[in-house]
Amino acid sequence: MKPANAMLSGLPTTIFTVMSALAVRHDAINLGQGFPDAEGPADMVEAAAGALRDGRNQYPPLAGLPELRTAVARANARFYGIEVDPAREVVVTCGATEAITASLMALVNRGDEVVVFEPLYDTYLPVLEMLGATVRTVRLAPPRWDLPRAELAAAFGPRTKAIVLNTPMNPTGKVFTADELAFIAGLLARYDAYAVCDEVYEHLTFAPARHLPLMTLPGMRERTIRIGSAGKSFSMTGWKVGYVTAPAPLADLVAKAHQLLTFTVAPNLQRAVAVGLEKDTAYFTRLAEGMRASSQHLADGLRQAGFGVLPCDGSYFIIADIAPLGFAGGDVAFCEQMTARAGVAAIPVSAFYDSRGRDIPDRYVRFAFCKQPAVIAEAVARLQTVRERLCTGKIIETQKG
Repeated sequence: MKPANAMLSGLPTTIFTVMSALAVRHDAINLGQGFPDAEGPADMVEAAAGALRDGRNQYPPLAGLPELRTAVARANARFYGIEVDPAREVVVTCGATEAITASLMALVNRGDEVVVFEPLYDTYLPVLEMLGATVRTVRLAPPRWDLPRAELAAAFGPRTKAIVLNTPMNPTGKVFTADELAFIAGLLARYDAYAVCDEVYEHLTFAPARHLPLMTLPGMRERTIRIGSAGKSFSMTGWKVGYVTAPAPLADLVAKAHQLLTFTVAPNLQRAVAVGLEKDTAYFTRLAEGMRASSQHLADGLRQAGFGVLPCDGSYFIIADIAPLGFAGGDVAFCEQMTARAGVAAIPVSAFYDSRGRDIPDRYVRFAFCKQPAVIAEAVARLQTVRERLCTGKIIETQKG
């Protein structure tokens, strides 16, 4: 038979699937995938359940229910001072991953250049390749992941159509500073380019770091697409409700792409998310404070187990350096060994780089701390107990999943 799509056929099984399967096989604590292990707000669950019973279960409007688009607009104004027309500048999507795809579809023509930062969320590159874009990668360097301004400037040129900006950043936990955002904004204005801003962890930053949307900077309102996620803001990752804020001409194109991808989003979940976005500011403050406490708990335990721990200013994730452990192997082998020997699963950071690149760092591991305190405590105890076995440098066979 004729071969199917070459790009998709060449994609390997995602590292998240591999490590999650390995965690199940070894009855390990899964600190790999970034999902909370506790339910989100009970009032939102009740709102979603109630909305199933009141006879509004047919197709909702393509761009989203008016009450959710209005709530997104109000949240933009409340938290960032961004004034948004809910009827023309908000599109509700089936999660942030669809929002990213639809936003890139709205902007990118075959042959356009798009700038991305490494390490990066694993959706960006395949989507850009499917669209026929030329990707210009710019690497951030540990431990602080500061913006490499000369390299970024060199990546821009006359064919640059857009930059993909993830802040707070997965997997690094970096929150881009106001100065870094201003530098990026200057390049976008100089080269007349757009920004697709993946801001799903916007409410999960740890003081003194503060999330500042690129859209708020002078001249950026008309060239920025801003993406948020109910899954991250309300600890309901299975709901898959995302929302795009964009100037009306771009929002119209995102809606057209959304129509081709999923068309619409479950109406009861949209109505429940609208309830969530209207919560008082104290809810969002408590959410961030709870995640900060979890990140510190895990960081302290990792240090005691012999890891180096990199700074984390936000998101669900913290990165640990395995070099101090003296392990004779890279991050993939280490994660396999840690799952099998210690009963704790994590994700090798090398998976967040373009596999075709050179000199990919292989000494860093990403842990998710969006877990209950007892789970983190047990994971830390396991790591500390088996530290010597992890540091022997010996590799044992593990069945690939």
